[in-house]
Amino acid sequence: MGFFDKIKKLNIFAGFSAIDDDFYDELEETLILSDMGMDTTLKAVEELKSRVKSEKLKDKEEVRNCLRRVLQDMLTVGDQGLDLSTRPSVILFIGVNGVGKTTTIGKLAATLKAQGKKVLLCAGDTFRAAAADQLTIWSQRAGVEIVKQHEGADPASVVFDAVSAAKARNSDVILVDTAGRLHNKQNLMNELNKISRIIDRELPGCAKETLLVLDATTGQNGLIQAKQFQEAAGVTGIVLTKLDGTAKGGITVAIADTLQIPVKYVGLGEGIEDLRPFDAEGFTEALV
Repeated sequence: MGFFDKIKKLNIFAGFSAIDDDFYDELEETLILSDMGMDTTLKAVEELKSRVKSEKLKDKEEVRNCLRRVLQDMLTVGDQGLDLSTRPSVILFIGVNGVGKTTTIGKLAATLKAQGKKVLLCAGDTFRAAAADQLTIWSQRAGVEIVKQHEGADPASVVFDAVSAAKARNSDVILVDTAGRLHNKQNLMNELNKISRIIDRELPGCAKETLLVLDATTGQNGLIQAKQFQEAAGVTGIVLTKLDGTAKGGITVAIADTLQIPVKYVGLGEGIEDLRPFDAEGFTEALV
């Protein structure tokens, strides 16, 4: 996968003949360098020590596999699939500007359409110039419909129009873009609550996901963003973007373990097919 060049370069398992204090110190440093953060790193290393002791592990390969299991357990929280159990279902996308939110919506729209679902996009980010235009381009690439209004329109009004259109057109899922603002958390909360009230009123009992899109290259700032959005919006899943050869993807473990929010998708590139369901086993295989 190529996410963790730093860890592979250090190759701590090859550098130590014994699993001792020096090994664990080096492991801590390596995990911190991967953006896992101090608290999550210490928790992972303590759990590894405990399992190594209880399972009486001596061989380096056994310890490596044990570390994989520890990290995989920390990553495996909640339901990593999407709840699309009603027709229509709704997926709200939240996140600060510049993280790849609109791009992610377009990619997921293409993925869901390929699965045979009728997808409708909702241009709920009415504050950023050209946000609706950008989403329109992605709707054309993915071959799905879009509902939008003029710049500066009430986002909840656009969502109302989208819900009405989805019911009339028998859409399976509505993907809703939202404004990427975090500087005033109360405004964000009010706006998202208003959108949620419209959805709950017009589609009572519908399956609803709130996906937070994070840029993997922002490291520990991503964890801070996740905490703030979780408080404001009740996040049900994470989409991690820009997870390429330069990203230090240990932040994924920190977010999943600290906030107990499942990572549902990862973005691996710019292409429309470069959004993949998150695979905790494959991820830890690349990490260790």
